[in-house]
Amino acid sequence: MTTAVAARERTMTPEEMLARPDGGRGYELVDGQLEGQEMCAKSSRLGGKMYRVLDTYCDQHPGWAFPPETGFRCFADDPNRVRKPDAAYIAFDRLTVAEFEDEGFLGTVPDLVAEVISPNDISDAVDRKITEWLAAGVRVVWVVHPVLRMIREHRGDGSFRQFRVGDALTEPTLLPGFACPVADLFRLPGEVAGG
Repeated sequence: MTTAVAARERTMTPEEMLARPDGGRGYELVDGQLEGQEMCAKSSRLGGKMYRVLDTYCDQHPGWAFPPETGFRCFADDPNRVRKPDAAYIAFDRLTVAEFEDEGFLGTVPDLVAEVISPNDISDAVDRKITEWLAAGVRVVWVVHPVLRMIREHRGDGSFRQFRVGDALTEPTLLPGFACPVADLFRLPGEVAGG
């Protein structure tokens, strides 16, 4: 009888991830292993649009919007975990200019993150991200569904809301005055409003 022992892959630290020639671009660090973030063009574009609407809001209201590829190392249950949402927002009173570090990963828990579903995403993996973000203290997670053309908002208190084409995406508690037509997020170039 032969006994096979599976070799465990060597775990990586966030510092080693940053030291890679690619700087860890396109990867998250989970359980000491790199996990690829393979997004299709539609999902990437939506992630960029989510960042853009948050950044535009921050132009008028002090706060921080972060684009895709911003790594967050803010998980108390695993200080070596690095997640990269497709967009994130942190209120200015929680991260001042003096506290902002532009090197490495952010240690501040975002107030809001957006995760865009890709065709290759597995529902368990998406659910795990939602759970991890909320457990870390994120107040709102927006899960953007390109195929369904809707956004599901998960809140730290366990409640959720859905925003569909025809609705305005709002978050009055965190983003007073913010309103973005959901249709605008999913609209392709050349499509007319309401289409």
